[in-house]
Amino acid sequence: MMTFISNRLSRRAVLLTGAAAFGVAVASPLAAFTTGEAEALVDRLVGDINAVIASGKSESAMIQDFEGIFARYGDVPAIARSALGPTARSLSSSQLSAYTDAFSGYISRKYGKRFREFIGGRIEVNGAKPAGNLFEVSTTAFLRGSSPFEVTFVVIERSGRQRFVNMLIEGVNMLASERVEVSAILDRNQGNVSGLINDLNRAG
Repeated sequence: MMTFISNRLSRRAVLLTGAAAFGVAVASPLAAFTTGEAEALVDRLVGDINAVIASGKSESAMIQDFEGIFARYGDVPAIARSALGPTARSLSSSQLSAYTDAFSGYISRKYGKRFREFIGGRIEVNGAKPAGNLFEVSTTAFLRGSSPFEVTFVVIERSGRQRFVNMLIEGVNMLASERVEVSAILDRNQGNVSGLINDLNRAG
């Protein structure tokens, strides 16, 4: 079984982390969209991932496809800003745009390579449940030669559009891990955002 990230968090901690990252009050009423809409979004997302897995394309072509999937179904600007943390507020619009593009490419390469390991397997959607203003959509990943494991997508509605804002692999928080990664790269560049962008463009 593949391991995306090493730190493990409880489900409650994961949800609170995701909610805090996107300014969502867990105790507030549910958004206008429904459990069924959240599940339908992830069903389309998983369908697209499965199609790429079964396509037989080269790794570079698959990763390009995964970047398109990430852009279609994920709230990329919000995920990128959250991964960067408070530093994002100090960036100019051009810096933030360049960083977001670099982060999108980095995250797509990183997780696209791992989804490529699903070749010969599949992901199935199990169902969705509300968690404050968020929805958790549970799926099961089936890989050849490995036991099935859970992949959960955290979905939110913003401005009338549903997007996923986090992904949990057996309860392991993608967003929390990427905050650590991005912070480490920024520290390595002594806080220089241009250096961070360059490194993200090469990483993944």
